[in-house]
Amino acid sequence: MFDKILIANRGEIACRVIKTARKMGIKTVAVYSDADRNALHVQIADEAVHIGPAPANQSYIVIDKVMDAIRQTGAQAVHPGYGFLSENMKFAQALEAAGVAFIGPPSGAIEAMGDKITSKKLAAEAGVNTVPGYMGLIADADEAVKIAGEIGYPVMIKASAGGGGKGMRIAWNDEEAREGFESSKNEAAASFGDDRIFIEKFVTQPRHIEIQVLADSHGNTVHLFERECSIQRRNQKVIEEAPSPFLDDATRAAMGEQACALARAVGYTSAGTVEFIVDGERNFYFLEMNTRLQVEHPVTELITGVDLVEQMICVAAGEKLPFAQRDLSIDGWAMESRLYAEDPYRNFLPSIGRLTRYRPPAEGPTPGGGIVRNDTGVYEGGEISMYYDPMIAKLCSWGATRAAAIEEMRLALDTFEVEGIGHNLPFCSAVMEHPRFTEGAITTAFIAEEYPEGFQGVTLPDCTLRRVAAAAAAMNRVAEIRRTRVSGRMDNHERKVGDDWVVRAQGAEFALHVRADKGGATVEFADGASMRVESDWVPGQRLARLLIDGEPMVLKVGRITGGYRIRLRGADLKVHAFSPRQAALAALMPEKQPPDTSKLLLCPMPGLMVKLSVAEGDEVFEGQALCTVEAMKMENILRAERKGVVKKINADIGGSLAVDDVIMEFE
Repeated sequence: MFDKILIANRGEIACRVIKTARKMGIKTVAVYSDADRNALHVQIADEAVHIGPAPANQSYIVIDKVMDAIRQTGAQAVHPGYGFLSENMKFAQALEAAGVAFIGPPSGAIEAMGDKITSKKLAAEAGVNTVPGYMGLIADADEAVKIAGEIGYPVMIKASAGGGGKGMRIAWNDEEAREGFESSKNEAAASFGDDRIFIEKFVTQPRHIEIQVLADSHGNTVHLFERECSIQRRNQKVIEEAPSPFLDDATRAAMGEQACALARAVGYTSAGTVEFIVDGERNFYFLEMNTRLQVEHPVTELITGVDLVEQMICVAAGEKLPFAQRDLSIDGWAMESRLYAEDPYRNFLPSIGRLTRYRPPAEGPTPGGGIVRNDTGVYEGGEISMYYDPMIAKLCSWGATRAAAIEEMRLALDTFEVEGIGHNLPFCSAVMEHPRFTEGAITTAFIAEEYPEGFQGVTLPDCTLRRVAAAAAAMNRVAEIRRTRVSGRMDNHERKVGDDWVVRAQGAEFALHVRADKGGATVEFADGASMRVESDWVPGQRLARLLIDGEPMVLKVGRITGGYRIRLRGADLKVHAFSPRQAALAALMPEKQPPDTSKLLLCPMPGLMVKLSVAEGDEVFEGQALCTVEAMKMENILRAERKGVVKKINADIGGSLAVDDVIMEFE
């Protein structure tokens, strides 16, 4: 076994590998760029080596710099994580030439499967079902439009060397094919140094289901069942689960057999994932094979009990797999929510800045009999950089059933505190509450279909809102008692703090009577209903853990004038708690109106201006491309919301932009 390994990556996956290596008694080496000098993976590794400036193409994906770090530290093996050099054949060959073990597949398998065009041809030869498409190289946008028309819209435009949603576009017509080809080509060149593009048929009503495989160098290959990854935004996975609620045993077995057949056909060893697209009739088609550890591997680990990183290290050291296919089984259900530094209220655009508060839920067994796990690479006070992928953490839950795993995830998301940046926790919570998701009736079009105008927040159902109102009344009574005690204005606080309250939230008003006792409070509604509220919350705590009629509820609580900002289940509420007299007076106060920005194009994210598509004086139409802003390795095209004339352009190509910078003004 190895004494020391180097992790050629950063962030949460580097931390993930370090944890397993430490468990195995193996020393670790981290590499870091200028931007990651104080990163968590650097802090927890045994050694750390600086490898260059912040941009990945000057540090993390420069093979010579990583090889220098290996030589400096005497590392015997390298784990590449995912992204960066994880599927780079030249890197694997360089390690082999230097006598350093690659904790991944052979370079030949990377070459065969890492190129999406070649991999589809090999998959077909191995008897794996494939999607119709054009696997040849495409010269320019005109040829892309021609090929797309021959295949038949809709089509998927993809980077041959791509992954992680980079360099991928869906086109429904010629204009989108032309535009998508150019954007995909640019993103692929920037992210992978390879701008080759191919086109395939886009399967409608698709579900994204993938098979985890594991193979050693002694001829043993197994699959660890499937993961469903259909909740995607811009081809980037957001929610994953294992197993899939859609597959039956026969389909699961067939997909597993094909995945293993493909792995054997290319001489695969280590952990890998064979991705399939599955239609509504459970027909499945090969998409690609990721010759690395997947982002969503924790859900597989939770349902199988297998540490995939440990097995990868053991296989790289020449050991046999300790189990056969017959030894593997599915235990319970697991969910994963990817926490991204992106603002769901701004169409999920990237957000950067300092994490002024970062408090994940406690990991391990839960009171409900489940498990919570959080794979992360950040810490409170750390910076989210514009140079890398915006993922902050992967929050995972396990339960004996799918419903139990979902409920564990709901509570964990409600408990997760993140401040200082925009983040998608509210959206993940909204998905967990969505009837279509809880029923398992999902496709890769779920987000586009259910949130066609983007995410606008959550409107809580009346039953949940009443629970919030009862909690707010009981909490406010506690706060008022404390306030009067601190003020020193009275000896007997019970005579000063009333029992009648009016709670306003989400446009509704509740007249409530609070009867408190040593164990909590009974809150009575005007219609005669009542709820029992129990909690140890005290004013000033940002997280309130309560039992409402015996059911757990967690609220994120912030003080505002006349009440509280309360967040739960994807909703962000201003909850006002008044005495009856205060409520009458508050009803007379006018509401503040937001400023008019209808004639301005505001930058929705921090980034770089890479293209201006219009000039001052141009007439533009609804949906027309105005400019392109690059952020976190993704090109974002900003379009006109309505017809107008460009009055002034305030941004230059190559210039940096902050959130809400005025890019253009219209007449």
